[in-house]
Amino acid sequence: MSRNKLNYLDDLEAEAIYILREVAGQFEKPALLFSGGKDSITLVRLAEKAFRPGKFPFPLVHIDTGHNFGETITYRDEMIERIGEKLIVGYVQDDIDAGRVIEQKGKNASRNALQTVTLLNTIEKYKFDACIGGARRDEEKARAKERIFSVRDEFGQWDPKRQRPELWNLYNGKIHKGENVRVFPISNWTELDVWNYIRRENIPLPSIYFAHQRDVITRNGQLMAANPALNMDKDDVIERRNVRFRTVGDMTCTAAVASDAFEIDDIIDEISASKISERGARMDDKVSEAAMEDRKKGGYF
Repeated sequence: MSRNKLNYLDDLEAEAIYILREVAGQFEKPALLFSGGKDSITLVRLAEKAFRPGKFPFPLVHIDTGHNFGETITYRDEMIERIGEKLIVGYVQDDIDAGRVIEQKGKNASRNALQTVTLLNTIEKYKFDACIGGARRDEEKARAKERIFSVRDEFGQWDPKRQRPELWNLYNGKIHKGENVRVFPISNWTELDVWNYIRRENIPLPSIYFAHQRDVITRNGQLMAANPALNMDKDDVIERRNVRFRTVGDMTCTAAVASDAFEIDDIIDEISASKISERGARMDDKVSEAAMEDRKKGGYF
């Protein structure tokens, strides 16, 4: 695809930079939620364009379930060293140890839902009044209900009926004490937009986004990375497959896809031909028809 045909990326980039600067101007203690995934990595590049040569007006915050992919944690630490920004890590294990959450048991147990408590505790601890994240409207239908500035109440909860109108490019960041706002600068981007932008900007990514050989098991019809966190037993058959991950999350709920897309152009071609969204590889979204919306109402990002 020629550069001229990708000029729309300039418009998306300009909108996202404007939103990031609005956050810096309207809020006292913002933070950028960083998962180590491609969307939050894209946000870091956009923040560099918005605020360099100065420092970011916010820290990066990562909620670590303890079951993250090793490649993601390695990438996170190397990136922080490279960009020289502050990183705050909230550990789900700390909340488990303190008895604030109870770890699930059984073969399909996951810590993914537990990270909501850790996120809300981290927001409260550091008094963040705005949390920037990489959610996009095309990921999942509950995400599409969000405004770019999405208000959470004093309990961190989201009410989809209590949304503010956003006319043109006017964003209202006024909140009451104890409330906070989740901000989505790339809400109008698609998965393909993100990948085209990553290609244009030559942004490095964790290696798990590209096809590689990995030991996997098939569980609930999905290819899962073979790992003790999955509570594997004798019924789980380990296979060596060429796979990659379209989304990055807790290993217990993030499935791989069979793939031979070793280069970014191959990935873009693969996504363009796919009829399944990237969230189709997330086991946590299959719990119920409204799984994501229910989690968001409780404080999930």
